[in-house]
Parts: sequence; C-alpha cells; structure tokens
Amino acid sequence: MDFRFGSQTVRINQPDAGALLAEVAARLARGQGFALATLNLDHLEKLGRMPAFRAAYAAHDLVVADGNPVVWLSRLAGRPVRLAPGADLVLPLARAAAAAGAPVALVGSTAAALDGAAARLLAEVPGLAVAARIAPPMGFDPEGAGADRVLADLGASGARLCFLALGAPRQELLAARGRAALPAMGFASVGAGLDFLAGTQRRAPAWMRRAALEWLWRAGTAPRRLGPRYLRGIAVLPGLVRQALALRRQGPPAG
Repeated sequence: MDFRFGSQTVRINQPDAGALLAEVAARLARGQGFALATLNLDHLEKLGRMPAFRAAYAAHDLVVADGNPVVWLSRLAGRPVRLAPGADLVLPLARAAAAAGAPVALVGSTAAALDGAAARLLAEVPGLAVAARIAPPMGFDPEGAGADRVLADLGASGARLCFLALGAPRQELLAARGRAALPAMGFASVGAGLDFLAGTQRRAPAWMRRAALEWLWRAGTAPRRLGPRYLRGIAVLPGLVRQALALRRQGPPAG
C-alpha cells in the first residue's frame, strides 16, 4: 500500500506482523540493521506537512500499518494489509532478539518507566539481555547534540535492537539517524509501547481495541494533547480516501 506526498511515496512493505517478525529475525541472524516505522493516521497527517518527517520515513526499511484507518484505506485501495500496532510488537520483537542472542536497548519515556518495561521484558522473555536504558530529558532534540550522545551510548552498549518510545516525529527522526550511524542495529519506533509494558500508561481495554475504539480511549485520557491530533487526522482523511480510490481504479499492483 502506497501513500503519496508530492514526489515522495511512503509504502507499507510488511503486510502483517508475521511477515515483519520473519524479516526482523532474518536481519538479526545476518547482523543487519533496520529501522521500523509503524504508520498511523497521525503519521500520515504529519507526513503531509513535515518535510523532515518524510525524509526520516524514507530512511526506514520496514513499515507496517499501526492504526485501523490505515488498514481501512488499504482495503479501499485493493491492497489490503493487516493491523500491526507498535505496542503489540514489543514483546514479539524482544523474543526475536533473544532467540538471536541480540541485546536490546530502551530509549525514551522516563527512567522509572524504562526500569518497569525492562523488568517486564526480562520476566516474559527468557534469555533476553537489556544492554541500555536511556531516558532523554524533556525537550530532547533528535537532530541535536543530545541525540549524538544517545547514539554514541547505544553504539557502546552492545545492543543490537533499540526500542524507541519518544513519540512521532522524534522517534522516527532519531531512528533515521541511527540507521546511518549504526548500520548493524535495528531501531523499532513503538510510541507508548514501553509505557504500556511498565504500566505507567494504561492501554485501552481489549474490547475497545477489537472494536477499533482505542483512539477514543486515548483521546479521553489526554483530551488536550490528543484531541487536536485526532482532529487533524480526520481532516486529512478525505484526501487519503481519494488516493486510495485512485489506486483501486489502477487495479492490482504489478507482480
């Protein structure tokens, strides 16, 4: 499934979680790095107005659909993909890392949340090693000197898979830099995934996730912060629907 922003295309190239995990396992076995982006409606809105975010996405090897609107658009376009939320990928990715003997690093959130997430990961994933926990300060600039120090610390840690929980667009911007600076390391942007593991943020109940209402839960927990984000996402939906219908009229992709 492709989304066009001017001359640039963002492509979901991993159709589901199974395909993604197989690709990650193969890359870890080869000692090959990657950058994983989890595309949702908020990202699509930001991609339309942030050239730096588009450039960062272009540096990502792996893209999955993290959001029901993205899945619905893919079906409308006749190029269906399955939902693979970043929060649901943390434990499976950690298991893939443990199977490959690849230590992991946790970057983002707060020191307390990272400690909690590390404890949960170590309890649920036998054989996993957590090589680094880095909680950047408030106002962290993924393109500044602080990011240089984070990347240097990651390189020295021995980690081979880094979970980034900085929120968009900061985590994707840092992942793009890390992909170039540390080519043997995998970077997975997981948003609130580490906070959910640690219990510092409460995720929507399972029934709401099954009913595609997780966005409503999150908006209710932080209306001032997330309400405007969801409204901006709704505003770009008509243009995205037109893109999807145009792809459908083109017929199935070649090959």
